Amino acid sequence: MDTEVIVIGAGPVGLMLAGELRLGGVDVTVYERRAVPSGESRGLGFTARAAEVFAQRGLLERFGEAEASRQGHFGGIPMDFGILEGAHFGVRGIPQNRIEAALEEWAGELGADIKRGHELVGLRTSDDGVTAIVDGPDGRVERTAAYLVGCDGGRSVVRPLAGFDFPGTPATREMFLADVVGRDIRPRFIGERVEGGMVMAAPLEPGVDRIIVCPHGAPPPDEGREPPFAEVAAAWERLTGEPLDGAETRWVSSFTDATRQVTEYRRGRVLLAGDAAHIHLPAGGQGLSVGVQDAVNLGWKLAATVNGWAPPGLLDTYHAERHPVGDRVLRNTRAQGLLYLSGKEIEPLRTVMTELVAIPEVGRQLAGMVSGLDIRYDVGSDGHPLLGTRVPDRELELADGRRTRVAALLHNARGVLIGTAPATEPRRIAAERLADGWSDRVDVVGGRWVPGGDHGYWPAPHACLIRPDGHLVWAAPGGADLGDALRRWFGAERPMATAASGGPGPEHTFTEESDGAQHADRRPDGA
Repeated sequence: MDTEVIVIGAGPVGLMLAGELRLGGVDVTVYERRAVPSGESRGLGFTARAAEVFAQRGLLERFGEAEASRQGHFGGIPMDFGILEGAHFGVRGIPQNRIEAALEEWAGELGADIKRGHELVGLRTSDDGVTAIVDGPDGRVERTAAYLVGCDGGRSVVRPLAGFDFPGTPATREMFLADVVGRDIRPRFIGERVEGGMVMAAPLEPGVDRIIVCPHGAPPPDEGREPPFAEVAAAWERLTGEPLDGAETRWVSSFTDATRQVTEYRRGRVLLAGDAAHIHLPAGGQGLSVGVQDAVNLGWKLAATVNGWAPPGLLDTYHAERHPVGDRVLRNTRAQGLLYLSGKEIEPLRTVMTELVAIPEVGRQLAGMVSGLDIRYDVGSDGHPLLGTRVPDRELELADGRRTRVAALLHNARGVLIGTAPATEPRRIAAERLADGWSDRVDVVGGRWVPGGDHGYWPAPHACLIRPDGHLVWAAPGGADLGDALRRWFGAERPMATAASGGPGPEHTFTEESDGAQHADRRPDGA
């Protein structure tokens, strides 16, 4: 093999996946058809869950200053996302080109080989690997790998070459965006429905504004069409009455409401992530965010498979977990499109939805859906009620008095076993001895949860096992067998470690006194 994994596409998803694979010790080569980054930024931020994912790899500070806001919307209907404890609508003010630059720097530091100016033109697969046929500065070459992942966007080349089925609904309309320089444009952060369509505007920096124009009746564009700014400016003036005569632009583009999703995220040794796997209306900043979460879900599983320690079926859980998430995003963006972009006939529905959003239970449901904070994977029904949910960035006080956070414990994309019983408790000692069999894949951390804070609402388990993507797969009290959870998600224990520890030891679970003092209580259903 020329490399272990080939990634096609150096956008945020491909670069995130490259970094994840390098954290897993896998050789990865990224091929990107653009010789240099475009500098264009369709996205201007990301959701609350994507912010947590970036924090889990220590990446947020690389993006520079940003604003997290509680105020958001669902299809243009204002919502307070703070109704979901510890949540926000998302991070705003970070253009996609800045995210890409930071991720490329990070992946490069980790050792990813990123080759620009290389375009995939052919693909062959076998039971043993993948051959990518690539046109580059030095001509056409063939490169082999154990796996190939298409992260090459909505117009993916990998998808048709590998034979993925991509059903859905075609585009019904064309919409425009432009970054306008030198005009004083009134902000319309969540969009404004006007006679003839919908418009949105937001300042990017002093003197530069992003405008989005969604006129009624604009037919779907021809493939690859790039609209002239004069057309966009005319549509803006027609809908708002505000002329853009003499304005300059940094870039102009268009998009549609096409909605599609592949039927499978993996075909043998070829996988898809991000817009290559699903496209939808860009409502609520969910596109980049969902793609990055695809990459983080896939990265450690693919690395485990390449490295030979993955338990049976681990790589198939990528499709099983992420396809339903993508399907749900497609549904909620289509619903938002109806509320956002339809004409006066939709006003009764908007009125009803506005009343429903004011009901706390409905507000929490929608906030969790759009923010991505309510994602829950099926990791087994036998165990703790929090299984499969993401672990918030709770603060932990270590034995030496230092404090850390859950996100910091996940920087290296390894599993983490957290125990909060006293270090001398036999049950905690037994659990840590058991986990020693996976010490090459799982870190063991002891301490106590710091009360309160932004995530004080989360009923922190007294012991928990967290996957590299930040989701809970075992907890106590109330959890099933810790050894079973370790084997299910992290493969077989190292034989030498098992022999040295004298076997897994007794099974225990952790409980807590009503006065807050933590101790361990012998139980037969956990560790």
